[in-house]
Amino acid sequence: MISEGSKAPDFKLEGSDGKTHGLKDFKGRTLVLYFYPRDDTPGCTIEAKDFTKHNAEIEEAGGVVVGVSKDDLESHGKFCNKYKINYLLLSDPESATIKAYGSYGDRGIFGIGTLRKTFIIDRTGRIAKIYEKVKPMGHGADVLSFIKGMAHM
Repeated sequence: MISEGSKAPDFKLEGSDGKTHGLKDFKGRTLVLYFYPRDDTPGCTIEAKDFTKHNAEIEEAGGVVVGVSKDDLESHGKFCNKYKINYLLLSDPESATIKAYGSYGDRGIFGIGTLRKTFIIDRTGRIAKIYEKVKPMGHGADVLSFIKGMAHM
């Protein structure tokens, strides 16, 4: 079971930028790794737009936002273009990374699938914070506040 303080699981996933990314690519920065069910659905769009709104401030505070879903790169491309998403989205079609982070399970009326969770991974690759059962509206601001607070730890 993954928990705060534990080493973050590594991954190797293709990104919306056409490159393959792993945990080591973000070493030295605070990684905001968020898992979401599906591109261009109401809750996921609210969350993506909220992160887009706060992305510059998150980057200024030393963070990097990365979203993960099982959608393919074509879907990610359309989603990014439609809503002007200004950060990296990773494709996990087999849900291997989603499952490694405990972000796969019962979604109630929506069935089994990707759970909406966010992990703040510190500069050394350890999990500093886990947001369970994320509410999409205002989540980017919550994450920004946490990252700014990390600078004082």
